[in-house]
Amino acid sequence: MTINQRSQTGTNLLQTALAKPYHYRRSGRYYLRLRPQGTAKGFFTLSLRTTDKATAMTISQDILQTLKAYHLDNPEATWDELRGRLEDIAESCLTMAHGDSSLVAYEMIHDEHHVALREASAKLPLSVNQQRAVSKALEILEAAQERLEGRPGKLVEIVRDLKGESCGTPTPLSASLSVLPSEASKPLTFKTLSGLYMEERKDHVEASTMRDVKSSCEAIAAILGDLDLKTHTREHMKNLRDKLLEDRKPSTVKKILTRLSTVMDWAVNNDYITKALTDGLKPTKGTDSSREAFSQDQVKALMTHAKTLPVDSWQRWALSLGVIAGTRIEELRQLTKADIKQVGGVWVIDINRNDGKTAKTKNALRVVPLTDGAYGFDLQAFREFVEKADSRLFELGAGQFSAVLNGALRDVLSLNADRTQTFHSLRHSLAGALKAVATQVEINEAILGHASGSISNDLYGAGSSVEVGRMAEALKTALL
Repeated sequence: MTINQRSQTGTNLLQTALAKPYHYRRSGRYYLRLRPQGTAKGFFTLSLRTTDKATAMTISQDILQTLKAYHLDNPEATWDELRGRLEDIAESCLTMAHGDSSLVAYEMIHDEHHVALREASAKLPLSVNQQRAVSKALEILEAAQERLEGRPGKLVEIVRDLKGESCGTPTPLSASLSVLPSEASKPLTFKTLSGLYMEERKDHVEASTMRDVKSSCEAIAAILGDLDLKTHTREHMKNLRDKLLEDRKPSTVKKILTRLSTVMDWAVNNDYITKALTDGLKPTKGTDSSREAFSQDQVKALMTHAKTLPVDSWQRWALSLGVIAGTRIEELRQLTKADIKQVGGVWVIDINRNDGKTAKTKNALRVVPLTDGAYGFDLQAFREFVEKADSRLFELGAGQFSAVLNGALRDVLSLNADRTQTFHSLRHSLAGALKAVATQVEINEAILGHASGSISNDLYGAGSSVEVGRMAEALKTALL
């Protein structure tokens, strides 16, 4: 969520009631505009960072509900009113009963509220009372997360403090600050440190990458707990590795520890800690990828199933493109009508970052030829499907899209539950097919989006038709 202030001098957005929010779209991306009632001036525009209308509306509602939940939509609220609301929220977080599913749900809700409140504090012109309420709300959310992990102590103290605070005399701001311990004396946990890292990096990495970062950091923080990283030792880091290896494969632990090294090196460079102590920590045995390619019999069975689906079924074409183009699942989900086109007389899918789409890396930006007849793929029928599409070829969100396709793979191929074979395994299958016919390595890499040589650089230049032709021939040799 990015907030761009466009307020007129002297106008405070939260000094008056807000008018009905206004949504609009520019270059395919959705925005939310907030302004005071009775004026066209003093408005703020928030980029919702999505080209999907349903997602934009959900994000917008979350932002507005978060402000409302903490009375931050009411600039006239006194500190007593804000404190009373905070007390209700804190007590609810402390006493609410949870099952396994709601534990996961509320962890996500608390995280989303935490982000929204930090954005509001940093970028909206809040009053002193509102900023004070934001500060306390952030403490509540952090303590609520600990309560979900079975550590309610901090939340208990917050509820006690809020209930015991005098309602008649506002606490001077300077006094409230004077009782806080200095930053230097506070322990620096990995949870705090990784939060600072992710906050700094959030505008520079793709959402899918940030999800991976968050997942790895949460795994590390769960083990390190309250360890103060200002005084950590090499033994602490070795114990962390050993704990991770207890219930994870070495290849997974290697990825998590790579993330640890990145965060710790960033912390050293930014003077949060004096030493990282992570060199040589990653395991070396058993770290090869556990993802297995599908056999040719499995690929043929999957395509046989796809051809039984109606020609207007999105699943038919999503599965087919996974087989013959080896796309990553998120690359596939984001395809639009405009991304199916001809280059040098060859029909291709164009994987790009147009209209707010994301890509894993720069080298992932590429075109992949479509091989008519590969395992029975019908290019003409696919083009007719594309013509009937509105804009995006596949309408589901990332989680549901992945769940449906991976579910189809499990059902059709009776896959094991260990996830050694997933939709991503189709990329391994295509890579194996290309390697089996001794295709030039640079062409293989260009097709799969791992390219580092001249082919990827030429794809959108003067030599694009020649290079696409070479890629098309390689795919025909491998798949037909």
